[in-house]
This record gives sequence, C-alpha cells and structure tokens, in this order.
Amino acid sequence: MRRPLSPETAEARSRLGLSVRYQGPESEAAQQARRDLKAAKLADHIKRVVDAAPPLTSEQRSRLAGLLTPARQQRGQQQ
Repeated sequence: MRRPLSPETAEARSRLGLSVRYQGPESEAAQQARRDLKAAKLADHIKRVVDAAPPLTSEQRSRLAGLLTPARQQRGQQQ
C-alpha cells in the first residue's frame, strides 16, 4: 500500500510534470524539479523514520545530522 504524499512532495511532483511538459524533459527547469522531488521524497522518508524512532541523545542527533552535511564541507572543517 502506498503512503499518501506530503503536500511538499505533491507540489514538487507537480512542478516536475509541468516543467517536462512545457520546457522539455532535459531542460534546466526539469532537472531542478527532479532534484527538488528527490529531496522532498527524502525529507518524507527521514520524517517517517524519525517519527518511528525512540528519542535520541544529543550525541546521536549530532552524528546523524553529520550524515546530511556534504562531504566537502566536512573536509573543509577538519583542516
């Protein structure tokens, strides 16, 4: 059974469809809309997992937040 889309994901999916229809599947707008849709889906998944998880310690939250930081920023901070 499929889960209902969040309003953010539904909006991102709609923007992708419109971008592909009116500007073409390989347009910059369509590529950006694809990235936005993937990010919205990822946010939905993270929210579901966090909502189902037991409370986290500060250390656990920091470690998990670090996974979402781009690698190049992490390298820059370590040097």
